[in-house]
Amino acid sequence: MTNKTFTMIKPDAVANGHTGNIINDIIAAGFKIEAMKYLQLTQAQAEAFYAVHSERPFFRDLVNFMISGPIVAAILEGENAVENFRNLIGATNPANAAEGTIRKKYAVSIDANAIHGSDSDENAAIEGNFFFSSFERF
Repeated sequence: MTNKTFTMIKPDAVANGHTGNIINDIIAAGFKIEAMKYLQLTQAQAEAFYAVHSERPFFRDLVNFMISGPIVAAILEGENAVENFRNLIGATNPANAAEGTIRKKYAVSIDANAIHGSDSDENAAIEGNFFFSSFERF
């Protein structure tokens, strides 16, 4: 059974020229890209997307990082999409990520960790709907 997840290639990976390689890794792992867009987040968008972290001490730095350059947002479809995609991207801290994972290959640090992946089916729907209207999905 297939389902969907949300991902975002973060500003560090876009700036370092890893977008194409990351997309290739995603496709090679068996995910279908249902929708994708390249955009620059505004401060208001980044604050809204990460509102769950608004009381955390790292919130302001996270928002500033996420508006520092363009991102690539995508909705992916695949077998057990959320869990399998999180396995593909690896641990948040690239130093702890398994060999061959996206973060091990392309992330710079725990803060500049190349890619976001939804942590649940519920959050995948919320995050996907944040960036894409139903009209944009096909």
